[in-house]
Amino acid sequence: MTRFEQEEATIEQLARGDASATALARAYLERIERIDRAGPTLRSVIELNPDALAIAGERDRERAAGRIRGPLHGVPILVKDNIATGDRMSTTAGCLGLEGVRAAQDAPLVARLREAGAVILGKTNLSEWANFRSSNSVSGWSSRGGQTRNPYALDRSPSGSSSGSAVAVAANLCAAAIGTETDGSITSPAACNNLVGLKPTLGIVSGEGIVPIAHSQDTAGPMARTVADCARLMNAISEKPIDFTAHLGLANLKGVRIGVGRQYFGTNEKADRVIEEALPVLKDLGATLVDVELASFGKLDEAEFEVLLFEFKNDLRAFFRQHLPEAPFKTLADVIEYNARNADRMMPIFGQDLLVKAQEKGALTSKAYLAARDKCRRLARAQGIDAVVKKHRVEAIVALTSPPAWLVDNINGDLARGGCTSMAAVAGYPHVTVPAGFAAGLPVGLSFFGPANSDARLLGLAAAFERAAPHRRPPSLAA
Repeated sequence: MTRFEQEEATIEQLARGDASATALARAYLERIERIDRAGPTLRSVIELNPDALAIAGERDRERAAGRIRGPLHGVPILVKDNIATGDRMSTTAGCLGLEGVRAAQDAPLVARLREAGAVILGKTNLSEWANFRSSNSVSGWSSRGGQTRNPYALDRSPSGSSSGSAVAVAANLCAAAIGTETDGSITSPAACNNLVGLKPTLGIVSGEGIVPIAHSQDTAGPMARTVADCARLMNAISEKPIDFTAHLGLANLKGVRIGVGRQYFGTNEKADRVIEEALPVLKDLGATLVDVELASFGKLDEAEFEVLLFEFKNDLRAFFRQHLPEAPFKTLADVIEYNARNADRMMPIFGQDLLVKAQEKGALTSKAYLAARDKCRRLARAQGIDAVVKKHRVEAIVALTSPPAWLVDNINGDLARGGCTSMAAVAGYPHVTVPAGFAAGLPVGLSFFGPANSDARLLGLAAAFERAAPHRRPPSLAA
């Protein structure tokens, strides 16, 4: 590949205005054409914004007039295609049946990006319906966008569901991107693509305008090449007056107690070795490491699944009504019927058993739903993260984010084992992953997760590790 002038450029560098917003947008659009749609054919960008260059030109005129909108002025950003944009782009969650359907208005987080000066280049591919369609799904595949490819090994999974956002950032197709997570959909693809990703505390970023799985866990969050860029994006999209850059300058970690979640070890010895080599870095920074056990480890799956099934059916109906009134679907039943009628196009690789199971669920007043929701909250919060934090007086728990990227397998579906995403996801608590090294040439991420609203502090801990052990490097884009 020819050298890209903006390769690995940070938000801070791009926002200085050394290059015009128009020049930046054009450069990134050309790179998308060169390696996403041709060349390695990453398929990370599902749709380009037809107004991107016009918006960039407006940012340039504003700069010339002395008006800087904010810290993202003129910076090219991509957003996941399950986030509503009230423009000429579609909002489809990767579903071919929604191609051409436009949202009534911007999701609040998109409006905030625009207010901060971002140039939204386009929307990213994803695991269709945010990976909540089939129990044999293939991460990064959607009927609309095809299969997103991991730029570190083109035959391996990009992970999901924010596959396109992760790959686009990793391959330098944008400055940074927005993903969404219900359980692992920001943090796992970030880890598998050598990125920093933050799943914020639930409610810090508005969930309005995001095609839902479950309101009790869904959140958008930043995916970037550095911790600082994640923090800057959070400052732009947060609904709360929090300075997410406040702890980035931590000189050391003296006095900081960090729990080591060894229950998450043991599923991949190569990845375990990377994490074992990361732990001394934290100790050298002055942190005190304490082995911890989460009493509710391994006990969440059944209750979480029940909650997701109930909420998906009910939340999706409300989303269609409010945000996609012109959509051909009004309910989950409509989606199921459309998929069945167009099975050759919609289900060439895997089916829709999760949609069918969700459709069988009742209202959110159901005793089964309420019991499952209460169990999730109790196990993940009071008997999970909160209990460990209180007992061991730790600020965060560290663990392997997810296994290294597995082979794309259209027969068996995803074959990933291990990772630590569920506890923080079910609790609605923050979780940040940062590059920790490589296992057999594949990226491995180190996770920091902790109590509610500790997002900025976790970013500070991750930044300290990042400075002491920088493992981010661009992909080779090789098979």
